[in-house]
Amino acid sequence: MSVKSTFDSDVATTASLLKRKPKSWPVPAPLTEHGNATIIPIVNQKGGVGKTTTTINLGASLAELGRRVLLVDFDPQGALSVGLGVNAHELQLEETVYQVLMDPHSDIEKIILKTSIPGMDLLPANKELATAEVTLVNEMGRENFLKRTLASVKDYYDIILIDCQPTLGLLTLNALTAADGVIVPLQCEFFALRGFAQLQENLEKVRLNLNPSLKLIGILATMYDKKTLHSREVLERILEAFPDSVFETVISQTVRFPETTVAGEPITTYAGSSGGAASYRRLARELIAIGGAR
Repeated sequence: MSVKSTFDSDVATTASLLKRKPKSWPVPAPLTEHGNATIIPIVNQKGGVGKTTTTINLGASLAELGRRVLLVDFDPQGALSVGLGVNAHELQLEETVYQVLMDPHSDIEKIILKTSIPGMDLLPANKELATAEVTLVNEMGRENFLKRTLASVKDYYDIILIDCQPTLGLLTLNALTAADGVIVPLQCEFFALRGFAQLQENLEKVRLNLNPSLKLIGILATMYDKKTLHSREVLERILEAFPDSVFETVISQTVRFPETTVAGEPITTYAGSSGGAASYRRLARELIAIGGAR
């Protein structure tokens, strides 16, 4: 699928809301060398804000731009795996992210799965991952297990996206400790702003105590409905509160996203000419242009 097959005119932006001309994010040059992956958890303690949707579709869009991408399913519900056509619960996969997390001798390369998207791989998860939360409590250096797990493949990939569970427990803490920066999907709904304040506090604690280089790459406004006053007012509030931290690209509501979950593929292949596909392709270009990834 060509990255030029959809158009930015289909994409909602914060610039349009503010009556400004949206930026034109260029298609980045191909990478001549791969590796030294940027690790980016997609984090929000609230469920249903578009974390999994963003992980899948941003990953697919980055892969279209010639980046080697690894998606890490770090939620025991396994939604990321299901969204890519891998039902790790039903298949009863013997090895998932849980095994490689808890056993340093596991071969992560044998556990990583190829997806239908060239250049994009998956480290799957299932409900067994939930036991890691309990097991890690008594382990020395418990916040660093995922960082150790990803170290052996970091030099192969360009970008590693981690789909986190909607809590701020030990699994999410592991993701933040391993991270270079985080992306926070924020639903265009009033109560989402209140939850982000708590998340900010926790990011600062991680930065002070575990990962001094952790940064907020950006807040991604999701589930935006430009037909409703409420969505516009919430987006305005987000921009007022965090004027320098919000991606210009906005992800609008569409029935296509639930359909892609059933289909088990990204929107970039399921509905490649849709506005949703255009939004995530634009987000990928924006992420690279602002230095959030190579």
